[in-house]
Amino acid sequence: MAKKTTKKAASSKKKKLKVHRFAGVCLGGGKSDKTAVSVLEYYPSEEKLFMRDLHEPIKASKEKSSDYYLYSLLEKEEKNLELIAFDAPLKLPKCMRCRLKCPGYEVCDEPEIKWLWKVHRKRAKKKRPNKIFTPYTERCVEHYISNELEEQFFPPAALGANGAPLGARAQFLVRRIKTPCIEFYPKLSLWRIGCDLRIQKSYLRFHRHAIDSDECREFILRQLVENEIVFIYEQDLRKMIDRPHSFDAFLGAITAYLKFRGRTVKRPTGFPRSEAWVEFPHQEIQWF
Repeated sequence: MAKKTTKKAASSKKKKLKVHRFAGVCLGGGKSDKTAVSVLEYYPSEEKLFMRDLHEPIKASKEKSSDYYLYSLLEKEEKNLELIAFDAPLKLPKCMRCRLKCPGYEVCDEPEIKWLWKVHRKRAKKKRPNKIFTPYTERCVEHYISNELEEQFFPPAALGANGAPLGARAQFLVRRIKTPCIEFYPKLSLWRIGCDLRIQKSYLRFHRHAIDSDECREFILRQLVENEIVFIYEQDLRKMIDRPHSFDAFLGAITAYLKFRGRTVKRPTGFPRSEAWVEFPHQEIQWF
């Protein structure tokens, strides 16, 4: 009888095990097959982080678009998700959202434009030439990441040649998604995670396009596993080593987890409240 009670209690405990899930989405073009989704599970009582699923490639069929398959996948996961992180702009630049009569951004008094002028003039003291910004293609957050952090980054402008199609696709998708969504920038998330793990910086800078980038990704992933930060099945590990889009989706899921835990950087003082923000980890990360 005692044995039965013990088994029943253990079974009850297993059923009540709390879990939080996070998704990272690396978006490719709507007509490409370079979209990937990573789903992580966090068990707070065990202080464990697992890769639950890696979906890739997500592509169109003869009768249905890749957007249909991506949305269907996220909708299926949605009831269990805390956050979804996208590597694409979820909010348009200020000038594309503004409905005021435009006096020109040289004399505009909107907080976002004044902030951009402040950064531009500060940068002019150090950089020559210092090209003027275009607030109808760029956002404050891209300038913050480019100019105010410990390493120089070059995030694509929200409505630049590379960012605009992905931003349009992301904004089309999130209109139908009920789960809170955040933006992340893979290079910056990786930089902060890698520096926290003391990974050599060349691996962090060239994890995507260098000739030996697959070796860089493997080393980074092995460090995360060996440091017991996240458990990853070998088959998913191999996919992320071979395919940078899958690796970036994984970085998005980790960024969403860190955001949930309050381990990402908050907007700096004076940063415009209505402007978009990109989530990225603190320089020193408390994982659990």
